[in-house]
Amino acid sequence: MEQDPTTVRYKKRSQLAFTWKKLKKSRTAMFGLIVLTCFLLLIIFADVIADYKGVALYQDYKNRLAFPSAEHWFGTDNYGRDMLARVIHGTRVSYAIGFGSIGTAAVIGVVLGATAAYCGGLIDSVITRIMDALMSIPNLLLALAIMAALGSGAFNLAMAMSISQMPQFARLIRASVLTVVDQEYVMAAKACGTPHLRILFKHIVPNAIGPIMVQGTMAVATVIIAAAGLSFIGMGVSPPVPEWGTLLAENREFMRTNMYLVAYPGLAIVLSALSLNLLGDGLRDALDPRLKN
Repeated sequence: MEQDPTTVRYKKRSQLAFTWKKLKKSRTAMFGLIVLTCFLLLIIFADVIADYKGVALYQDYKNRLAFPSAEHWFGTDNYGRDMLARVIHGTRVSYAIGFGSIGTAAVIGVVLGATAAYCGGLIDSVITRIMDALMSIPNLLLALAIMAALGSGAFNLAMAMSISQMPQFARLIRASVLTVVDQEYVMAAKACGTPHLRILFKHIVPNAIGPIMVQGTMAVATVIIAAAGLSFIGMGVSPPVPEWGTLLAENREFMRTNMYLVAYPGLAIVLSALSLNLLGDGLRDALDPRLKN
């Protein structure tokens, strides 16, 4: 028997309101949300703040290695490029890699993990063994191997990171689905002749998606750090694209004389990872059904 759509929408709004109410009680989670919002605003208004080609990529050799001033708030690099503009536009690249790769990994992982848990048998064994094989390789090493095969570039880096992160989402959603697949409402839906895909992705997955949200938030921070590390060693985004790891690699030789050239990109990486992890911790507590009282 189908539920009243009005009742379903009311329950969803109530759950969202309850989650938001619990999230607001965590000062650390709200700090992470505020910092993350600031970075997202920089992504949206990056071209308004500083033009990409006219400022971030413009080389002015007369002002090379200029210290921070009213004209160049973060100073300039070895090619006279404005560091503030490059850090701001680097936010777009780093976050695109982070959210893009985790979004792809989460979608594929949820489909594979939910299918394995719901179907069981041979399908479950095959999918689980493949995920176990991928998880046996360290994430960074697997991404490095994929980048060595595909070559450098933002798209290839995002693809490599999504493949390395996918097994974690598959195993997590599989474990979550196994806890609800034998519930009475699932058995009732099967008895009513509801299609399996509808049961799986409308009734089961939404009730097991909470851990995925928490894992996804924290995984974005992991990917941003890993992507910066790969770009730093020359296996990620190639110059002159202003990715944060690329900025560190370009300016590391000037770290002793012009420390600001590596301080600002490094601070951006630290603040991004910190905000996402704090927000993930808050979401974990807010979505934990054991803490509803």
